[in-house]
Amino acid sequence: MTRNTADKLLLRIERTAIGCSAMKRKVAIIIERANVALGGAERSVLELAAALSALDLEVDVLAAKGRTDTGNVHILCPKTGGRRVGYFTFEKAVKEHLSQNSYEIIHSVLPFEFADVYQPRGGAYAESILRNSASYENRFAEWYKKLTAFTNWRRTVLAHAERKLAQRADGPVIAALSRYVAEQFKQRYGTDQRRIVTIPNGIKTDRPINTNQADRLRAEVLAKLRVKESDKPVLFLFVANNFRLKGLAPLIRAISVAARHEAHRKGYLIVVGSGKRLKYAELAQKLDAPKAGRRVVFLGTVTHIQNVLSIVDVAALPTFYDPSSRFILEALAAGKPVITTRFNGATDLFVKDRHGKVIETPEDTNSLAEAVAHFTDTDNIRDASQAIAKDNLKDSVSIRRAAGQLNELYESILERKGRK
Repeated sequence: MTRNTADKLLLRIERTAIGCSAMKRKVAIIIERANVALGGAERSVLELAAALSALDLEVDVLAAKGRTDTGNVHILCPKTGGRRVGYFTFEKAVKEHLSQNSYEIIHSVLPFEFADVYQPRGGAYAESILRNSASYENRFAEWYKKLTAFTNWRRTVLAHAERKLAQRADGPVIAALSRYVAEQFKQRYGTDQRRIVTIPNGIKTDRPINTNQADRLRAEVLAKLRVKESDKPVLFLFVANNFRLKGLAPLIRAISVAARHEAHRKGYLIVVGSGKRLKYAELAQKLDAPKAGRRVVFLGTVTHIQNVLSIVDVAALPTFYDPSSRFILEALAAGKPVITTRFNGATDLFVKDRHGKVIETPEDTNSLAEAVAHFTDTDNIRDASQAIAKDNLKDSVSIRRAAGQLNELYESILERKGRK
């Protein structure tokens, strides 16, 4: 996302908040960094703030670091050095702000026990550590990552704070982004089910497509792949910054395996993201069959993912871990069939074998290749796309739906508080 786009998003949040009357419920959303350019969690929180403001709530975003040019985004640790602020330093700054400002609901992305709602955008720390380790193909590397997981002081502090919060009988309500995340808290921490509410992730579904840019991009991609429109290629799209964790290597292998048994159209892979590509480009080149030609193209970082989604046929993310992938939700909103794994909470929002394919584990190359081959059939692509439209998944994955469910949760919390 460009800086101008980020500024516009934040400005919309500010304008909505300015119109709030004194009677509106005041909500504080706590996040470490308020900058949409940083990634999914930051963008999601600011989109959520805007969607909640549209529901007549007065929303302030409390961040340690970030942009300071909007009225409802409060940067609490602007003079602290470094890109990040320590957990205890930020906690102290938040408490000081709360002592001077009154909010009816405190909604935190970080594990602060004084919050009313804890919504871990990255899922449970315990699960993320294990699944990150599993994404290393070298078994020694996997073992080493597990062994050294808590040598990172910041992660250790956050994981300890989360465990303490999750095991308290009277802690904050945990708003899980998916059933997968809800199960993490029950299994890893023994959290009481009554403290967990599952509110599936949501995204903005009304981002425009620049058809001229999209057409030029498709022509560029086909030229790099050395194919023509008349070849009727099937374009699979992978979007991530952490290529290892999100399963790019297994996907490249699956594309290669599927190519050996193609009975329909030929499949090609477009890779988008800022990950280190050399290792994966070498893998793709190694697996390319001399007569089949190039099968994978790397585009690097792309500003408008909607343009890319508009020119592809299928979205693929065989991830080792994702609480609820924005990319998969964006693909569904664009009417595209998806391929992912059971380690992706976004599976809550579509039906396996109707809207897409769900693989048990990214290491299962054969199953992943079968899913790829399935969508080299024009009829299968059409059937899944029509089902996505018929079942109105665009509304299901909307940030407006997520904001509405959160607002209901806020009301239930306030009702309980009123009874005490």
